[in-house]
Amino acid sequence: MVAEAKKREIKEAHKRKKIMKERFKQEENIASAMVIWINEILPNWEVMRSTRRVRELWWQGLPPSVRGKVWSLAVGNELNITPELYEIFLSRAKERWKSFSETSSENDLEGVSVADREGSLELIKLDISRTFPSLYIFQKGGPYHDVLHSILGAYTCYRPDVGYVQGMSFIAAVLILNLEEADAFIAFANLLNKPCQLAFFRVDHSMMLKYFAAFEVFFEENLSKLFLHFKSYSLTPDIYLIDWIFTLYSKSLPLDLACRVWDVFCRDGEEFLFRTGLGILRLYEDILLQMDFIHIAQFLTKLPEDITSEKLFSCIAAIQMQNSTKKWTQVFASVMKDIKEGDKNNSPALKS
Repeated sequence: MVAEAKKREIKEAHKRKKIMKERFKQEENIASAMVIWINEILPNWEVMRSTRRVRELWWQGLPPSVRGKVWSLAVGNELNITPELYEIFLSRAKERWKSFSETSSENDLEGVSVADREGSLELIKLDISRTFPSLYIFQKGGPYHDVLHSILGAYTCYRPDVGYVQGMSFIAAVLILNLEEADAFIAFANLLNKPCQLAFFRVDHSMMLKYFAAFEVFFEENLSKLFLHFKSYSLTPDIYLIDWIFTLYSKSLPLDLACRVWDVFCRDGEEFLFRTGLGILRLYEDILLQMDFIHIAQFLTKLPEDITSEKLFSCIAAIQMQNSTKKWTQVFASVMKDIKEGDKNNSPALKS
């Protein structure tokens, strides 16, 4: 018995030593990558961003010290938002909330339009309290509560056509952890203006169905056995993809891993969101093949917490985003074309 205990102790010590060694190596890699990003890549961003060397370095994950800067540059600012514009919309949000709290109570939302209710302080408040609760930094009294509140409020005034939608708080929170307040708002508004995000946050069913159809093309191509298993239960992508896409995986994956997914999403665009989804399905393929509809839906809604960056990215790397000779953009374009033609022909399949 003593010998067994000693054996276990030695095994644990070896395991700890291995983990420490890996962590030390990882820290060294981050430090050397940081020097390259700061001294070579960022000063020559436009020239270097698409080079093979930078793309490979990018795939390995961005050093936390440059992550926010790289995300901002990669997302861009097509909307030409300035810090001054952010302050204007923040002031409007504060005025709106003030008048809202003066004229109505939490129980007095019956006559309020859906748009106003979506943009209301109450819904944003509720969502903030559920944003990364284990970190205790976004909840009331936490250091980032007011900043998150401000960014979400300003956005609802900036884009009343979109309003506030559940899930936005997670995206804004991840940006706040990596950028200054005004820069986080600029990145947030531009990120949500991308076609995929706009389709999902506006709940544009027609566009969402096109994204799901394109996703299924690559699902069948890469994981045919699992694809047929899901089909046999009529398990459609919306059941698991909506939550993943709405929060850009920040609610579904551990935060450090979600940030690494964001790194490559900023490099590759919307395609990588769907590739990540396929990577997750590949990682858990053997388990999912043993499950029925209910258990699959439950499993994919709450993924295991011990999911590691190495394993997931190894599975993502194995996913080929090419169907025959078509890449994601071409497949998506042909899905758009097929559905348009189907609309013209009044396809019964689409009606159902």
